[in-house]
Amino acid sequence: MTGILDGQVILVTGGGSGIGRAALDAFVAEGARIVVLEKFEDKIAALKSVHGDKVIGVAGDATTFDANQKAVALAIETFGKIDTLACFVGVWDMGAGLVDLDPATMGAAFDEMFSINVKANLFSAKAALQALIASKGRIIFTISSSGYIVGGGGPLYTASKFAARGLLMELAHELAPVVRVNGVAPGGTISDLRGPAALGQAETRTCAEMTFLNPPLPYNPIPDIHAPIYVALASPAFTVAMTGQVLRPDGGLDIRGISRLNGNAESMFW
Repeated sequence: MTGILDGQVILVTGGGSGIGRAALDAFVAEGARIVVLEKFEDKIAALKSVHGDKVIGVAGDATTFDANQKAVALAIETFGKIDTLACFVGVWDMGAGLVDLDPATMGAAFDEMFSINVKANLFSAKAALQALIASKGRIIFTISSSGYIVGGGGPLYTASKFAARGLLMELAHELAPVVRVNGVAPGGTISDLRGPAALGQAETRTCAEMTFLNPPLPYNPIPDIHAPIYVALASPAFTVAMTGQVLRPDGGLDIRGISRLNGNAESMFW
């Protein structure tokens, strides 16, 4: 432990599994104290069994303002402040394309997708706003490579992640220079991420392998590889001159190119 988050209080939404859990573990390892808003009580119990009194939890739905208010109140009551809000709540549509969507359920799936992937971030930021202004703190949103590049999901997921990135940019503009708002856009990652119940995907996990991504920089697609980036964005020292930015650990999808995977350097490797 290097302790770069010593004395910091971080409110984490959706920290019970996946990238959220990996980041939460890293926050604690670096000295932070955590309040986690998590939908499932058993995940909160699992966190406390590992981290003890360094983590306290509120069981609730981050798409409701009331649950976010309760988490903020607990953080202030217990630790006296919030330095960083880190949001991980999300669902994926398992790549369901327009031809796959049933008009009978498409509207409900849209509402559910945007409620979880966009509205939850908005409610969390609003609930924590005064505490973050008081601490001159930070907000970290979890976007996705699908917030930049199409084909990583269907129209519902891609649209929601573009919207989440737009929300990030607007809040960074509105809250500067007091609160910094940044994000992380992970590439494909194996986790417990599920799909919308309206599409019958509530018990469907993300695919077991990500070899179809074929990025220029192949990586082991596990949540832990993203955790150090969240630690950096929660660090006051790292974000002195940084807001409205999204860091993109996706293996370099933007430079994949048209003709060959490694451009003109292909002969160096084969």
